[in-house]
Amino acid sequence: MSESVGTEGVPGRLPAGEVQAMFDRIAPRYDLLNRVMTAGLDRRWREAAAAAADVAAGDSALDVCTGTGDLAFALARRVTPSGRVVGADFAGNMLERARLKGAGRPEHVEFVQADALALPFADDEFDGATVAFGIRNVSDLGTGLGEMARVVRPGGRVVILEITTPQRLRPFYELWFDRVVPLLGKLLGRDGAAYGYLPASVKRFPEPPALAAAMVEAGLEDVRWQLFAGGIIALHYGRVRG
Repeated sequence: MSESVGTEGVPGRLPAGEVQAMFDRIAPRYDLLNRVMTAGLDRRWREAAAAAADVAAGDSALDVCTGTGDLAFALARRVTPSGRVVGADFAGNMLERARLKGAGRPEHVEFVQADALALPFADDEFDGATVAFGIRNVSDLGTGLGEMARVVRPGGRVVILEITTPQRLRPFYELWFDRVVPLLGKLLGRDGAAYGYLPASVKRFPEPPALAAAMVEAGLEDVRWQLFAGGIIALHYGRVRG
């Protein structure tokens, strides 16, 4: 969930310190707000992202911008205790919540504080890498995608789950994200500003064809995507070129 400085005044962009502080601030209510805003469907979408990573027992996987760890736990169920899953995020309070959730679960995940633009892992270290609802917050999309591709072995999958602007249901989408989501953030999370940032960040994010092209440029091949929730959610995946 990294951002760079010099982005003040750009809709949907904030300096790194402000993004980090925002996610640290909303960490205690992050899961509740996700469940309410998606009617609980975010869990299903994360399971689909874990499946798209194409990892199995004994494999290793990295979840970038892991937040409170839901996708990382889904990956851990797939690699089993014989495998390895690392969840990385630069917001310490989010990681604290993730570790608390992990304490009572059978899935083991190692949570580390790290910048998505400079991942502290070796080349080809993982069999797959995922990111859910976080890649739009990086200041340099190409660098973020390149880092994910770098740490995954040739042939391994990179998976991106993200909100996108739908071709259909646009009136509902605009009402929900421009009006309802900030209101829910204010009422449930006591932070309307953070959830006002959400629709702006989505609007400036590349639509599926452009994101797929960026993934190819970052070193991925066989890039595909599928849409959920009437086109509001996009799941992209591709394999690292050998």
